[in-house]
Amino acid sequence: MPAKTPLPTTLAGRHVRLDPLTMSHLGELFVAGGQDEEVWRWQGGPAPQTQDELGTKLGVLLEAAERGEYVPFAVIHRASGRAIGWTAYMDIDVANERLEIGWTWYGRAHWRTAVNTESKLLLLTHAFEELGMGRVQLKTDHLNHRSQAAIARLGARREGALRRHFRRPDGTWRDTAYFSVLAQEWPETKALLSARL
Repeated sequence: MPAKTPLPTTLAGRHVRLDPLTMSHLGELFVAGGQDEEVWRWQGGPAPQTQDELGTKLGVLLEAAERGEYVPFAVIHRASGRAIGWTAYMDIDVANERLEIGWTWYGRAHWRTAVNTESKLLLLTHAFEELGMGRVQLKTDHLNHRSQAAIARLGARREGALRRHFRRPDGTWRDTAYFSVLAQEWPETKALLSARL
């Protein structure tokens, strides 16, 4: 079966629901982590200081989605019904059956909870079982040890790093650590993630 292009959709779990991201989520997102320097430390720029500044970042993502470059989701915490972060499919290459899960952030109150595990379980399940992808990649700054540990806990395999990959906002150079899950690894990874929940 050929891979399919991801489209905006809702993916529902027990702890989170992933809804198509829109500007209507802005207020809740700002409350969740809009000004938190630690949340934005690795997101490619300083933390937004106002809701309008976060809106500018959100607008960039939504414009990229309009061009078909991203399929972004608002991460909705089901217990509160509020948006607590966002995540996206990106680097989508249907011909080669691959995509990336990235530009992910959650409010700090939800770190090391079921939020990330279930969000990734929903996204990976959709990518492999409904879209027919053969590879899903995740990447992060080589200095972002918290993110690398979180990705490894998902069962993704570290592939290596692209050295001097791109310049950070402060002018220093970032090496980018790459991880992936392949279709043949998905059943084992899915079992691991399900068990962790």
